[in-house]
Amino acid sequence: MNQQGMAKKRLAVLVGCNYPNTRNELHGCINDVLAMKENLLTRFGFKQDDIEVLTDDPESMVKPTGANIKAALRRMVDKAQAGSGDVLLFHYSGHGTRIPSVKSTHPFKQDEAIVPCDFNLITDVDFRELVNQLPKGTSFTMISDSCHSGGLIDKEKEQIGPYSFSGNISRAMETTNKTITSRTLPFKAVLDHLSSLTGISTSDIGTHLLELFGGDAGLKFRLPAMDLMDLLENMTARERHVDSGILLSGCQADETSADVGVGGGKAYGAFSNAIQTVLKENGGALKNKQLVMMARDVLERLGFHQHPCLYCSDQNADAAFLSQP
Repeated sequence: MNQQGMAKKRLAVLVGCNYPNTRNELHGCINDVLAMKENLLTRFGFKQDDIEVLTDDPESMVKPTGANIKAALRRMVDKAQAGSGDVLLFHYSGHGTRIPSVKSTHPFKQDEAIVPCDFNLITDVDFRELVNQLPKGTSFTMISDSCHSGGLIDKEKEQIGPYSFSGNISRAMETTNKTITSRTLPFKAVLDHLSSLTGISTSDIGTHLLELFGGDAGLKFRLPAMDLMDLLENMTARERHVDSGILLSGCQADETSADVGVGGGKAYGAFSNAIQTVLKENGGALKNKQLVMMARDVLERLGFHQHPCLYCSDQNADAAFLSQP
């Protein structure tokens, strides 16, 4: 119970983008979020009405566009109450990308983003702004089974980061009849796609996104560089005091995540599947740090060349995943 004597709310937004009938098609992303939904209902005490699922299945009524994803996340945050202990989850399975950074201190000189079905990129700055809007005493867990997903909440503290791997991804393919596709879209592929829609000849991705999506484009593209730097500084100052963000990333910022196709079977994301495996093998509550390390072990055992990371406060690293009792 929270301090008002009311049961904490458990809210989720689950997004799966397979990009059907395009050159960027994936196969396991929708399966990932449906498997997670089942776990939320049966294990973690979520209610059907408190879970919003957005997929680009041809029969889906509401597609996971950039605007729709951000609107769903805002609705979820608006329901959270200060001091309630409310648990919020955003699970994303789909393509990720990296774009040139405006932050001179960024280690990769690139920023991380997810790629909604309409290519209206949602960046690490958008997720940082979202986390900073959360009422105190709530938690926001983000699982991103996408490439370059390390660091997707800007300024979040790294708890489990880069790792040197001695294995070989080919082992995962040689021992099974699986086909493995990378969940990454290179910057050039994103730029070329957007250029084909706008007809504008420029390498500035913000120009294309503003032309196509206007006010629905990400913060990074709507704000002038100086205003964006001021915003980032203000965000940094705020998150020192209040930070509810917990990011479980499918890989490091400079790595790719695998989409696994199984001949005749259900396709899946390697990281999402590793989480499901760990949860199945461990019935009790797991700390966020434990879950990520165990998922790493599963992926290494299977020969995948990707290393899930954890970004959150010290307190949240040792907190139970999704506050499971």
